[in-house]
Amino acid sequence: MKASSQQYEPASGAAAPLSEAPVTSGAPVNRELLHWLADAHGVGTTYQGWDGLPHEVAPDTLIRVLAALGVQADTDELIEKALTDAELAPWRRVLPPAVVMQEGEPAEVPVHVRAGSAVRVTVVTEDGRKLDAVQQEHLTEPRDVDGITVARSTFQLPGSTGLGWHTLRAESEGQVSEATLVVVPSRLTTAAQLEERRGWGLATQLYSVRSERSWGVGDFADLADLTALAGSRGADYVLVNPLHAADPVPPVEPSPYSPSTRRFFNPLYLRIEAVPELAYLKPKKQIAIHDLMKQARKLNEDGSRIDRDSSYAAKLAALELLYGVQRSPSRQRAYEDFCRTAGPGLDDFALWCAIREDIDADDPFWTDPAAAPGSPLVEKLRVELEHRVSFHRWLQWLCDEQLESAQAAATRAGMRLGVVHDLAVGVDLQSSDAWTLQGVLAPGVSVGAPPDMYNQLGQDWHQPPWHPTRLAEAGYRPFREMLATILRHSGGIRVDHILGFFRLWWIPAGNTPGNGAYVRFDHDAMIGILALEAQRAGAVVIGEDLGTFEPWVRDYLAARGVLGTSILWFENDGDVPLPPEKYRVQALSSVNTHDLPPTAGYLAGDHVTLRSGLGLLQRPAEEERLEHNAKLDKMMHLLQQRGLLPAGDTGSEEERIEALHRLLAQSPSVLLGVALVDAIGERRVQNQPGTTSAQYPNWQVPLADSDGDPVLLDSLDSNERFNSLLAAVEESIRGQ
Repeated sequence: MKASSQQYEPASGAAAPLSEAPVTSGAPVNRELLHWLADAHGVGTTYQGWDGLPHEVAPDTLIRVLAALGVQADTDELIEKALTDAELAPWRRVLPPAVVMQEGEPAEVPVHVRAGSAVRVTVVTEDGRKLDAVQQEHLTEPRDVDGITVARSTFQLPGSTGLGWHTLRAESEGQVSEATLVVVPSRLTTAAQLEERRGWGLATQLYSVRSERSWGVGDFADLADLTALAGSRGADYVLVNPLHAADPVPPVEPSPYSPSTRRFFNPLYLRIEAVPELAYLKPKKQIAIHDLMKQARKLNEDGSRIDRDSSYAAKLAALELLYGVQRSPSRQRAYEDFCRTAGPGLDDFALWCAIREDIDADDPFWTDPAAAPGSPLVEKLRVELEHRVSFHRWLQWLCDEQLESAQAAATRAGMRLGVVHDLAVGVDLQSSDAWTLQGVLAPGVSVGAPPDMYNQLGQDWHQPPWHPTRLAEAGYRPFREMLATILRHSGGIRVDHILGFFRLWWIPAGNTPGNGAYVRFDHDAMIGILALEAQRAGAVVIGEDLGTFEPWVRDYLAARGVLGTSILWFENDGDVPLPPEKYRVQALSSVNTHDLPPTAGYLAGDHVTLRSGLGLLQRPAEEERLEHNAKLDKMMHLLQQRGLLPAGDTGSEEERIEALHRLLAQSPSVLLGVALVDAIGERRVQNQPGTTSAQYPNWQVPLADSDGDPVLLDSLDSNERFNSLLAAVEESIRGQ
């Protein structure tokens, strides 16, 4: 089935789509009561604006954010009822929705049962052991809850459960209640090896790194080759952009940070020739795939823009031919084992892909409650579309196989970490996750950022957030499964905007980005689960902790074993560059990031010229350039002071880039990053915020040199500039 833009007719009388903003009465409410209610549900009533001053969240915004949390606050009467409900909520449950405790730390859990009733609490560990919890002598006055006198007992949880996912069980009056118990590491220890011997690696946008064998887009086989090449130079990892799946058919969203799902991978990155069944395809079909390959490889000649749609269309056509080939018994067994391990989540994603082939993303089908996952209509489609569902399951198996090969190539090359994945903040509002996980996502809101010094209008990323309570009630399973899948074949994970594990800026649908509110998350649970899954996978976690945050957050992350992020251009002591010795130890430090131009372009001030031409500057270009040049002068002065550049001479562009990386190597940070674009002299930025694809080819810039000529992976082994920079980094970090 292919996309045919069919329109779905919702059932008459169907409820309002989940993506619509809740409607409020508009009547004034008691602001103090409203603020109490907001605080009870983790909704911030103020935020720090771009001017550095506190700003109060508008009452209507608070009401709509609370509505997204399932709390009605349109009138004073509703607010008072909601306050009572918030107070009684724990008493109405026998057990909390989920309990997350740190290994080795004492933990107690409240249990609520009818007054006078005996209760027994046990833990069933993931390996099948049954352990008793011990009731404590804490006395709490019973209270009336919905006409029943309820007592609270406190139980000490056993300390011998071990790390993992367990079940908490309470038995009283013949009734059994259960909740998820997660025992997490108090500190993630996977980065300990880096404290003994620091590491460095490459960072790149995989789609941009093409070889002579690529079909117009860098792929998993290219990733394997890049890890082998970098590993031979002493690198410990290759950090790539999010490889999350996008739309199942072209056209696809270019931004890897606005995916369809964060759990599964993008078949766009498959290397067709690496699929074993190709060898057993009948000659005519092999010729057809060969013709598709020849046409797709011509896309490698374009140094101006990545053509994802043409590449993906060619790959899908080839994969359709390959899908019909009978698999060997061993490969069939491997496929079935993969599907069994991935479970219902894979089935639902594959079903979404199958339906999405025929129904557009903005069709009312996706927001009709009658067409929600599990509904009779959708279960009927699951049966009817089984062949297409199986096809998309198969694509994910191929992705898993090729990612496993890439990680194996990295470790064979001597890399200690290998492939490091990037986890996006969220998914698109019209995505697979938004449909399949709607039970644990908040409706009627999207996440973004409040107004700040970088964007005085704020930002709306058009991504639905986790619903904190519903996620806990689901035992954090969707969060766990997402992390486990990403970490399955990797040595690390970079978490984009890790501050979102603490709080996120929620924007009600229809509001401007500045008219939102912060919503708090249980960061102990979120970071704990992240640490647990990373510990089990042996993976390092890097948190992108840039931007506006509370000072204690970085200390908390460091204490939990999560590395931070330091960018050379952002590390300042007043108006001068921060000496590298003062950088954080527990951090990945690099000269730049994908949110900035490559260093060659940054040194030349290309970003000022680009933003001026696009009308994005808030002041005259000359003022912007003067400030930028003054900043560069201070950095060059520091390089000269350190003897990394000759006194009175800033050297060539290549010499300055190497000097910046040698300076960075003087920091104590356990990981250093080298952007691949810096190693070849690329000047173009990958993404220019505030623009459309018609204005700038965001996330579509292929790897090229300073002249804009394509640079293929095959040429890197003999590329003097590439080898010189990597050798400079290796020498600097190992020579200390």
